[in-house]
Amino acid sequence: MTLSRRLLVLTAAVLLLGGLATGLVLRAADRGDQPQQGGPTVAAGSLTLSQQDRLTFLNAAQGPHRGALASVPAGTPQAARTASELTCQRFHADAGTGVCLRSTPGALAQDNQALIVDADLRTRRSFPLAGTPSRARVSPSGRFAAWTVFVSGESYGAAFFSTRTSILDTRDWRLEASLEEFTVLMDGREYRAADVNFWGVTFAKDDDTFYATLSTAGQTHLVKGSISRRTVTTLAKNVECPSLSPDETRIAYKKRVRAGASLWREHVMDLSTLREHPLAEKRSVDDQAAWLDDGTLAYALPAEGAPDTTDLWTAPADGSGTPRLLIPSASSPTRLG
Repeated sequence: MTLSRRLLVLTAAVLLLGGLATGLVLRAADRGDQPQQGGPTVAAGSLTLSQQDRLTFLNAAQGPHRGALASVPAGTPQAARTASELTCQRFHADAGTGVCLRSTPGALAQDNQALIVDADLRTRRSFPLAGTPSRARVSPSGRFAAWTVFVSGESYGAAFFSTRTSILDTRDWRLEASLEEFTVLMDGREYRAADVNFWGVTFAKDDDTFYATLSTAGQTHLVKGSISRRTVTTLAKNVECPSLSPDETRIAYKKRVRAGASLWREHVMDLSTLREHPLAEKRSVDDQAAWLDDGTLAYALPAEGAPDTTDLWTAPADGSGTPRLLIPSASSPTRLG
């Protein structure tokens, strides 16, 4: 075969494979825009953070509104969903302030941003993120927002992962870019280590106190922090992704039940005694649970038969009862009002 004929065959093969790949991508995209038969009803509509007795969440149902912030009445979570135009990977809101963590694929790398939105979901400010979105929280007053991202390039995190957690004051836009710059107090002494990691902030109502996860030396700790003093103090071990109850007496969190394995059970700890109890949920929960009220928690679990999709489940906070499906194909729950 002559050289020119070889080049002609090669060119034809490249064009054929390129066309086939493009067709598969377009076909997959077309399927993704089509609502799944028997799936939830989702329609575009008006959604504000000032609405009362509503549940907001990120809609993961197949169709044109996949990834959008959506809402349903809190009393009828199986009702038709109202979808906004705001899309996020993680979302949380309180008192008319929302934080939306967003990833947009780019030519060389994904563009990760934190958007601070007002009650009408209009962006007030945006901040570049150092990595992939993981956790998001807004304080009960709406003044502070926190987010955690996964980052790469930390030498000590090569075997597992590393995180970066930031806290933003939305009044003056002062940003604490990394909680690793806060003073750590452990067992009554200042603690320093190169492998300190934080994630999963939850705020108290006083606009100063927060709780979070501290990881160091192969252990995770529940820490109580002060924004004004820029300190965190360890309280208990084997605590991840804390979530403070509305009455501020308890912490819901995930507890690793097997060392070195990605298996967690959701627990609740009384902050006055540090006594804990597991929820009735027996499956592994890898999420920062949300309190729907003082007695009920909501959390995400992988959806059966649907990769990259989660369902929202709920269980009583006192460990009684049985888990029940709250909202299928959803994540990042927030109770409004």
